Amino acid sequence: MEFYSIKGGNPLCGEVDIAGAKNAALPILSAAIMTNETVLVENVPDVSDIRAILSAIESIGAIVTRVDRHTFRINGSRIVDGPVMDEAVRKIRGSYYLIGALLGKYRRAEVTLPKGCNIGLRPIDQHVKGFRALGADVRIEHGMIVAGAEDLIGSHIYLDVVSVGATINIMMAASLARGLTIIENAAKEPHVVDCANFLNSMGAQIKGAGTDVIRIRGVEKLHGTEYSIIPDQIEAGTYMFAAAATRGDVTIHNVIPKHLESLTAKLEEIGCQVEISDDAVRVTANKRLINTHVKTLPYPGFPTDMQPQITVILGLANGTSIVTESIFESRFKYVDELTRMGAQIKVEGNTAIVTGVPYYTGANITAPDLRAGAGLVIAALAADGWSEIHDVVYIERGYEDFPEKLRSLGADIRVLDTDDPDAERKARMSLAV
Repeated sequence: MEFYSIKGGNPLCGEVDIAGAKNAALPILSAAIMTNETVLVENVPDVSDIRAILSAIESIGAIVTRVDRHTFRINGSRIVDGPVMDEAVRKIRGSYYLIGALLGKYRRAEVTLPKGCNIGLRPIDQHVKGFRALGADVRIEHGMIVAGAEDLIGSHIYLDVVSVGATINIMMAASLARGLTIIENAAKEPHVVDCANFLNSMGAQIKGAGTDVIRIRGVEKLHGTEYSIIPDQIEAGTYMFAAAATRGDVTIHNVIPKHLESLTAKLEEIGCQVEISDDAVRVTANKRLINTHVKTLPYPGFPTDMQPQITVILGLANGTSIVTESIFESRFKYVDELTRMGAQIKVEGNTAIVTGVPYYTGANITAPDLRAGAGLVIAALAADGWSEIHDVVYIERGYEDFPEKLRSLGADIRVLDTDDPDAERKARMSLAV
């Protein structure tokens, strides 16, 4: 199993390009099977979660052709009526988008219950509520979500909590339902808008995506299209925060600055310089940063997927900061690992009280989930000495070419393998440098 060996202390400097958004690609690739015509999807990130969803749709008969590393042709005309039980799909949360896609097109879906990162309870009750409102019977049997309907009829659906997954799943199924569906208290995240735009390019009639009320007028069928996925705001934010933590100077290309407003506001608040252009953002930090308070909220608030990264920065800032996690209840599991590096953080329920320290020191640590793993990489890049980060399989679920991109910015990061008989010697040599 691979792990990262990182020597900290080098300011990150240079330019980096951002890949397509994983959180948009998962539902878009799922929705691509809702037509019998061929769909071309561009700017698809090359990460393990995407490979898993592509494997899943292939397993039920979709024809997936890789045009190049980031472009795929998908044809769902040969999909068979059967359960989605591909082993890879069990590992990713986004596999539940196949329920909305298959239910909309075939009026039946049977998908294995997904796992994903262990960051707390993420129930699918709002998904189920929406499907039932459209007229589907939904139940869980033998570890599978089984949904079926003789017909889907548009409905007025109010989500009890803002849910990105439920908003997208209902939107997909409702696109092929009869009549008008209205989703109130809908999620407004950029990837919700991107999925709506993709469906509209296939002939769906969706209005209001990006607001808290979405209206979907069902159509009889969808058609083929060509579509390019938006840039990944979380990948962009991770490099922005890495520049801040290492007191570097990094320009991040291929971004939509509007999607990054909550991040740039916090970076400026703690003392960074941020320059914004049409499709790029430059982050510079040349001194110790200052404390602030952060609360994660649905978009356009501060994203929960950036909470570990900003906590790492605040752990090095002057003063005491408070970080409140309002989305997932188990997202502070990385704090124990960060304290091994010298951080002073006290967690009380869904709140972390962060007392800044002058520096971190290298340590042997383990990534507990995708975004926490990225945060720990940032900590290691800023730390004094060498660190080893294990379970990087989580990180590779959502970051394309992460070590290579960091090296291009001046990071000293090496990818080693525990199955390599010389891995321990190589790690010792790194620590001795």
